[in-house]
Formats: sequence, structure tokens, C-alpha cells
Amino acid sequence: MGDHSAAAAKLPIPGKRNVLITSALPYVNNVPHLGNIIGCVLSADVFARYCRMRGYNTLYICGTDEYGTATETKALEEGCSPKEICDKYHAIHKEVYKWFNISFDEFGRTSSPQQTEICQSIFKKLWDNNWLVENTMQQLYCDTCTKFLADRLVEGNCPTPGCNYDSARGDQCEKCGKLLNPTELLDPKCKVCRNTPRIRDTDHLFLELPLLKDKLEEYVSRMSVAGGWSQNAIQSTYAWLREGLKQRCITRDLKWGVPVPLDKFKDKVFYVWFDAPIGYVSITSCHTPEWEKWWKNPEDVELYQFMGKDNVPFHTVIFPSTLLGTGENWTMMKTISVTEYLNYEAGKFSKSKGVGVFGNDVKDTNIPVEVWRYYLLTNRPEVSDTLFTWSDLQAKLNSELLSNLGNFVNRVLSFIAKDPASGYGSVVPDALGADSHSLTKALGDKVGIYVEQYIEAMEKVKLKQGLKIAMSISGEGNAYLQESQFWKLYKEDRPSCSVVMKTSMGLVYLLACLLEPFMPSFTLEVLKQLNLPLEAQISFSDVKGDVERAKRPWEFIPAHHRIGTPSPLFKELKDEEVEFYREKFAGSQADRLVKAEAEAKKITDKLTETKISDGKTAKKDKTKKSATAKPKVSAPADTEISISRLDIRVGLITKAQKHPDADSLYVEEIDVGEPQPRTVVSGLVKYIPLEEMQNRKVCVLCNLKPAAMRGIKSQAMVLAASNSDHTKVELVEPPQGAVIGERVTFPGIEGLPDDVLNPKKKVWETLQVDLHSDKDLVACYKDLPLTTSAGVCKVSSIADGSIR
Repeated sequence: MGDHSAAAAKLPIPGKRNVLITSALPYVNNVPHLGNIIGCVLSADVFARYCRMRGYNTLYICGTDEYGTATETKALEEGCSPKEICDKYHAIHKEVYKWFNISFDEFGRTSSPQQTEICQSIFKKLWDNNWLVENTMQQLYCDTCTKFLADRLVEGNCPTPGCNYDSARGDQCEKCGKLLNPTELLDPKCKVCRNTPRIRDTDHLFLELPLLKDKLEEYVSRMSVAGGWSQNAIQSTYAWLREGLKQRCITRDLKWGVPVPLDKFKDKVFYVWFDAPIGYVSITSCHTPEWEKWWKNPEDVELYQFMGKDNVPFHTVIFPSTLLGTGENWTMMKTISVTEYLNYEAGKFSKSKGVGVFGNDVKDTNIPVEVWRYYLLTNRPEVSDTLFTWSDLQAKLNSELLSNLGNFVNRVLSFIAKDPASGYGSVVPDALGADSHSLTKALGDKVGIYVEQYIEAMEKVKLKQGLKIAMSISGEGNAYLQESQFWKLYKEDRPSCSVVMKTSMGLVYLLACLLEPFMPSFTLEVLKQLNLPLEAQISFSDVKGDVERAKRPWEFIPAHHRIGTPSPLFKELKDEEVEFYREKFAGSQADRLVKAEAEAKKITDKLTETKISDGKTAKKDKTKKSATAKPKVSAPADTEISISRLDIRVGLITKAQKHPDADSLYVEEIDVGEPQPRTVVSGLVKYIPLEEMQNRKVCVLCNLKPAAMRGIKSQAMVLAASNSDHTKVELVEPPQGAVIGERVTFPGIEGLPDDVLNPKKKVWETLQVDLHSDKDLVACYKDLPLTTSAGVCKVSSIADGSIR
């Protein structure tokens, strides 16, 4: 269930489905945060586990990306060599992924001899085939450090209109995402000495992407359809193609990297984005010397690649062009699965700034790995950015894992385990007549459909949808138990009760198997409580007919099987724990270190003050303190986080247009009953046509702290509902008769709103978790409707949606 890398080397098997899976190689200059983990490594692990469960011959390859400027920079910061940095962080990454139960077949490194050999071999093929050209380029040179500065050793102001970020790197602006050349930065500085570098000429080698354009476009147009590429990958790739491909520099003036095997360029190395994707190949060669059977075998092998959205062009444009240019029969990527960003509380996860929850942090919480995996996967940012909040983690753990899944499993097993006077003495009963038991037969038909939908979703790499479908079976199980009233049947109709309990046992087993790709430690524990070996897992392979068997869950576990000892699978996460973690992981890692050091100093100072002194001094001090003592003043308690603190008003969109610098954003002018309309920026372009945004009444949250979005300050937020996988979004609409500017209220709740919500108190984030549309399409906070003088606010069609 864990790392498979110790097992015997795998090779493709003719006649079987052979699946090669790669996760974007995590860069080795820092500890991975939760956004990195869900973005590639965890998502790829779920798919790899699913493929193994289906009986596919699966190879999952990953490793640390170790060459390049970022490593040299980190080595400078920590006062050691790049090799020492790589050794240190490779071990940290490996430990984090082991804790997360990531099942690599091989987890390697790009600083290997195999990487040098294969990278140089590919380069020579490109050189021989005339796909490379030598050019002189201008590069920033630091006279103080006496060297050319690689992209990441330069920082300055972003030149993109409307951005103006003052810490943009020489290769990419972290704020707006624009790819840059270092010479484009305004007011550039050397990251090492902070002096201003000058521009000098230097010779480099370039990949002739424009000449490879026809080969690349044929591949992209064919494979993006055949492989069902995710929409964000298609959009990003075609944006590059529309802009026109340009020659791409593949060499750098560095020491730490794969050397260029030409005399004239012997002091240069390959650019990390030329050699890093080749790392997939070289790490496979560490797994087996017969690596070409995986990588030069497109007839028998399907390649699936997982990554975050910022890595897409390198995998859909540059790496395929590199392989096509060699003229060899490479296994080209069939399917690419891309995630957007997972944001943290009120901001972005950032490795460079140390913001967010990191892989080594989660091990220090008392929250089990299966909870972390479940939360990250339910929150997987498949089509738009999603938000990690501690309150949302708490809600999903307590309501979905504990109250739904854990409750169902424990309820079934505990009843079976009861002594024979009130249960079955831990022995699974027979289920005679299950085929003719109408409630059970209906359940079996439903479950069969769910399993077919699960497989369809997982085959298309719709992981979040697959998880949701599996969890729906748990919900059906709970409803089945309630409707059957098994506790009454036990006394009044024992045969029917036995049918219900044996069927429910089958559902528990089925859930353990379906959820194994998502929560392998949960599956291990359930199988232990069922007293079943791991090998007993359902394979769901097409040849074994397991999908059809899912319609008859009462047949999964044999009668008279003795189960193990039931115990609760999940533990409630309490409010005080949530507040503790929110406080503990606030700010950056550097802030936390300063805070911890300050706390330590405070304790030390306190100990110094209270050193044991002689009785006389102690008595004198005591008297003095009594004489000067002042009455204690209690600190005011934090204001209760009540929905009344939100200033939600009826607004009218008087004007809406596309954001000039962001394709996914609208800019609206909204009348909320004030002398001037408010400017609001909304990420609704993908979901609502521009014409439907005009002259429309909406619900507007007016007391969020204003925030700049791509250069335009947003002074409020339009409320909208989304379905569970965020593929559909609708505006929350007040009744037509509602008065513009009137406050939206909640029955039975009174109180004035805050003037401006304090972002540090997370008022909005805490309350948002309970904002939803109900089955009647009414917008609610918990069970209270959003209400105006003309009636309640509603959405068009999304029932049980999340409102934000």
C-alpha cells in the first residue's frame, strides 16, 4: 500500500493495458506544501492506485528536480553546496511522501549519472537533426559577483501593465504568472549582493520551436482529443500556439546542472526546463535498464502526466517538441491532468515565502493521514482555484467522514459484533432471499449504477467526482439502514434483518475497496476490522466481472465469516483545535520561527525572574507586590462570529465588462444603495455570459476588506453558488421586488454588521462554510434563508451548492 519502489522492476506486458504515470518532479529547494502535494504527487498516486485496482500494469514515476538556479540560490542562503542541499531536501521530500502513503514505483533524482547520459543523448539527436541554433543574447551580469546571473538570481519590478509586483523573478512573476526574461525586469537587482547588474552579450543554444510547430500542432490536436486533456491544459497550450512559438533557450551560465557536450559550451549547463522533464525518463532507467520498453513503445504504453497549471506549457509544448525533434519513436503523453491553485486561508500557498501548511507540518498535528488525503482530494482544484481553510477541514471531517462514512461502517460492524442475544456474535449471517427483498434489491441496483459511474469518472481522471460518487454509496448505506429499521427487524423478522446486515457488510467492504485509492490507511483499518486480508480486495478488473457483482453486495462476504473488533474510524475535530491550528500556522514559516523564539525567550525570562531567593528577599518582594498591586482588568472577549456581522445587501449591476488584464475576470459597477456604485471584480467569466451579467439584481457582501485583483481594486463580492465539482456556478438572486441597498437578513438573528471584516479573524471564512443552497434552491446560512423585504434569495438550478 506504500512505496512500491522496493519491488521487482516492472516492464510492459504485451496484450495488457500498460499505464505509465508521472507526477511533476517537485523542486528540491524547499519542503513541499499542501498545494504542491495535491497538485501533482497525491493526484497521481490516486490514479496509480486506481489503475492497479483495475488490474492494469502500472508504473508510477516521480523524483526530485535538483538542477538549476533555485538550488544554487538555496545553497547560497544555507551556506553549503548544491549537492548538500539536494541530499537534505530529497530526504525531506521522501519522508513527507512516505507519511502521505504515496505509492511510487520509483522515486528518484535528476542529479544522477543516468540523467546526464540520457539528457546529452537527446541533445545530440536534436543537434544532428538541425533543430538547434546558436544565438547571442543579452544577459544580466553582476560585476560584484563576477558572473552572469541566471533567471532566479535576479529580482525586480514586473513589467506587465497593471501588475507592478516588486519581487518578480527573472523567469516568471509569481503574482501575475507572466513568463519573463530577466532583462525585461524594471529596476533589477542581483539576489545575492543586491547590486544592480548590467547587460552583457553571451552565446547560448536555442531549440527551434517555430520549425517544429507543424509536428507539435499535429500531436496536440490529435492527442488532446484522444487523451481527453483537461480544459485548463488545452487553453494554456493553445494560448502558447496562438502567440506564435519562439526559439527557446536551452542553456544557462551555471555550474550545477547537466553539462552541454560541446567544446564551445563546456562551461554551460542545460536549462532546468530542458532537462527536468527528461528526468521522468532517467528515473525510469534507474528502475529498469530496459527503460526504453516504457518510453519508446507508444503502441503498448499509455502515458498519463499530473501537474499544476504553471507547468503545462513545458509538458505540452517544450518537452513534446524535444522528443519529436529526435525523430525517435517516443511514448508521447496521452493524458494530462492539471490542477489550478489551492490557496491558503486568505492568501496563496508559497514555498518561497513559507506561507501555508507544509508537508512536515501535517505530521505534527493529531489529524490522521486519511483525513488530510480526503480533504485535499475533495478540495482538489480541478477547474478553478480552491481554498484551504481550517474550518472547512473541520466541517468535512466531522460531517462527511465521521457522521457519514465512519458512522455507517461502525454502526454495521458494531451490530454484527454484539452478543447473540442482541446481535450476531461477530459472525456474518446468511442472506437467504436477498434477491426478492425489495429494499435490498433496489439498493443493489443503485449501487451498481454508482460503481459504473465511479469507474467512468476515474477512467477520465475526474478524481474528485470519483470520490464523491464513492461517498454517495456510504450515504445510501445510512439511508438503507434507517429505512429498513434493522433494530426492529432483529426482534420481529430475523431473516430480513440478516439480509439487511449481510448486505450492509458487503457495502462496508465495497466502500473499503472503492476508497483505497483515496484513503489507503482507511481501507487497511476497515479490512482489519472485517478480518479480511488485503489481497481480498475487489480488483474491478473487466475480466473478473467485479463491476457486475457490485449489484449484489450481499454476496461479497461469505456467511459465517467472523469479523474482527470494531472501533471508531474517525475522531471529531473540535473548535478549540481548529483555532489552535489556525493560530499555529498563521503567517509565514519565518514568522512562526520568530514567534516561537519570542515565546521561548519569555519563558526563559520568567524563569530568571522567579529564581529561588532567600526567605527575607522573598518576603520583602511579596510585601512590596501586595502594596503596589492593582486590580486586574479583563481583556475584552473576541466578538462572537455571528452571521449578523456580514453586511450583505441587494445590489443592481449597472455595468459589467471583461477585466482588461485577466481573461477569467469581470469588472462590475454595482449600485448597493450608496451615492456612488461600487467596483467589484468577479471570477465568473467561465460560468456566466457577459450579457447575463447586465442590469441584474444580485446579493453583494459589502464589508470585506477591499483587495486589488490584477490592478483593479474590488470593493465588494458578489455571492454565487457552485456545485460540488465547481463545474457550474450561478448567482444568488434576490426577488425582483427587493429594494436596492436593503440589507439581507436571517430570521431570528439580529445585530449590526462590522464596518470592515478583519481578515485576521477569518470571520467570512468561518461563516462561509455554512452558506449553501438547499434542495428547494433557497440560499441559506445553515437552515436560515437569506431574506429580503420581498422574500427569500434563490439560485436557478444548483441544489445543495456551496455559496461564496
